[in-house]
Amino acid sequence: MELRAKLQAATKEAMKARNSSRLSTLRLIGAAVKDREIAARGSDGDGTLTEADLIAILSRMVKQRQESARAYEEGGRLELAAKEEEEILVIQEYLPRQMSAEETVAAIDKAIADLGAEGIRDMGRVMAALKERHAGQMDFGAAGPAVKDRLLA
Repeated sequence: MELRAKLQAATKEAMKARNSSRLSTLRLIGAAVKDREIAARGSDGDGTLTEADLIAILSRMVKQRQESARAYEEGGRLELAAKEEEEILVIQEYLPRQMSAEETVAAIDKAIADLGAEGIRDMGRVMAALKERHAGQMDFGAAGPAVKDRLLA
């Protein structure tokens, strides 16, 4: 089933089940998707989003909530941090499975070998290849330093 259809079906289910916290998160996702469609229409496009676009939106939403939860915890607002964590769990249900550390290292090594990357100057090409192949599956914040270490070694 297409990701957009899954989100719409989950929203209907949450409404029927009267699950207000899940419903509010799913509505936030829907609003973010709608905003992105409107922005795409304005820039000489037809406003349709690909699965990769939807995954990027969801990944960005998870990252924002992780930062918010961290800030709330530092500020002693544990109830707000818990709410952010709940939203993260709902959003992650619609993202592809995240790669383990071992899988990430293997993907980095494969990308370096496939591109014939030899030095730090090739880091941009390697990261671009990883983003193309593993969008939504890899933590690129952690992958960047790993790529750098591999290229410097």
